Amino acid sequence: MKILLKLQPGEEYERVERTLPFRLEDLVKEYGSQTPYTVLLARVDGADTELSSEISNECSIELLDMRDRSANRVYQHSLSLIYLKAVKDVIGDVPVEIENSLNKGLYTEICTQRPVTEAQMRSIEKRMKTLVEEDLPIVCEEYTREEAIKIWGEYNYPEKSRLLERATDIKLAKFYRIEGYRNFFYGLMAPSTGYMKYFELKKCRRGIILRFPYMTKPDEIPEYVDDKKLYVAFGEAKRWQKLLSVSYLDDLNKKIREGEAKELILLSEALHEKKIAEIADKITKGRKRIILIAGPSSSGKTTFARRLCVQLRVNGLKPLYMGTDDYFVERSQTPIGEDGQPNYEDLEAIDIDLFNDNMNGLLRGKEVDLPEFDFLDGTKRFGKRITSVTGNQPIVIEGIHALNDKLTERISAAEKFKIYISPFTQLNVDVHNRIPTTDARMLRRMVRDHKYRNHTAAETIAQWPKVRAGEDKNIFPYNGQADVLFNSALVYELSLLKKYAEPLLKEVKPGQLEHSEAARMLNFIKFFDVLEDEHNIPNNSIMREFIGGSVFTEQNK
Repeated sequence: MKILLKLQPGEEYERVERTLPFRLEDLVKEYGSQTPYTVLLARVDGADTELSSEISNECSIELLDMRDRSANRVYQHSLSLIYLKAVKDVIGDVPVEIENSLNKGLYTEICTQRPVTEAQMRSIEKRMKTLVEEDLPIVCEEYTREEAIKIWGEYNYPEKSRLLERATDIKLAKFYRIEGYRNFFYGLMAPSTGYMKYFELKKCRRGIILRFPYMTKPDEIPEYVDDKKLYVAFGEAKRWQKLLSVSYLDDLNKKIREGEAKELILLSEALHEKKIAEIADKITKGRKRIILIAGPSSSGKTTFARRLCVQLRVNGLKPLYMGTDDYFVERSQTPIGEDGQPNYEDLEAIDIDLFNDNMNGLLRGKEVDLPEFDFLDGTKRFGKRITSVTGNQPIVIEGIHALNDKLTERISAAEKFKIYISPFTQLNVDVHNRIPTTDARMLRRMVRDHKYRNHTAAETIAQWPKVRAGEDKNIFPYNGQADVLFNSALVYELSLLKKYAEPLLKEVKPGQLEHSEAARMLNFIKFFDVLEDEHNIPNNSIMREFIGGSVFTEQNK
């Protein structure tokens, strides 16, 4: 029997003769030498499929390594399982929390009376290496929902039990086991421990960072960067969650079911407003004039910038708000990307000289002719925005490159105040299953693009890798230069977005290239109770930028 096989991204499928049935892992062993990196997953007729699976029909099969996002998640899930098993073997049955992405890895805390020592961490890492060298099978076990609830009760993970108790549509729960240790993950796994060859552990305050390769370099550990400000932001997020009495998904669902959503929303929004007010106070105290705001896609930059302007006005200032889009170079001068299309994302697409001239002119009290970019004709128009500012009037600037010093290279550093905004944290499903912030941002973008641009979920999913590539190049390398970080995540947001995103994701049908990603996202949002009543979400909320009704952005859509 013949199947269609693709070994690498960009290649064509080739017809391969196989005797049915066969295990995907056997296929990988046969063709693995022709792939540059370790294959972790297969996409069978468009569906992400574990290598331990058996194929019994004619189909198309694409082999995926760490360069693919789905395979990257397999690596993270599998490595996390190995880590949890190693902790149990070395320290014993102690609670372990896998929290957030931090310092080029996953931040974890082993909940012992005293912080884990360097020596203990090295013992855990050594045990992990042994588990990998032994290439032990990662066994998938299916239990009924009732059996799974009982297992979690015995293991003393009440938040996992409660979530399954209320998820009545789930009939079977998939556990993964290494020797005698089993756990429940909302994702796929590698067939054995030997696939996770690259990792390291790194001490970080009270916790341990579980580090692994980037998608772009699957066979090496990235350079360690200590994101101290991000660590502080995570600590603040944990304090907020404690204040809201919402630590895991089941806590949020309970609030919604018991009619406490209104208080949760208002308190969450109040915490945002208080933080924005604190940032405005810092700007005022420091007498900063050039306020630069940047963040990845769907962070809520526009709403944040407008709310910051309001708080600056409360402090007696009169901020001028502007973006950098009006400073695009003429379309004929736009750089061309690797795909042969105009590249509007890179800094070279911005008229840096004009921008610096204009900003310095405003700082000196001069009257400046600010451009307006005509996107239809691809040219800047002048004469419509003759502007000047007073001696203490701040200029609030939002743009992709706002934190890159090259954008403001001729502006005095003493005048600048940099803000990085992103939803750094998301409410974790439980102590071991985190929701990547990139998933939350993609859901935000999906809902917004459908509402305002009539895009389908498949279109948003298809565009996302390009969006992420632009962020990796133009935004993330500069977030460490920010004076302050603003966490734009709201604890209730995924329950709100589910109502809009779920029907869009269901429209992505089998056979479409984006179906596997849509199915994955449907699989995790199904656990969220829907937040139906939006009346208590204020019109200046960051969420209004995506679902509609924003006092700041609605008129500009």
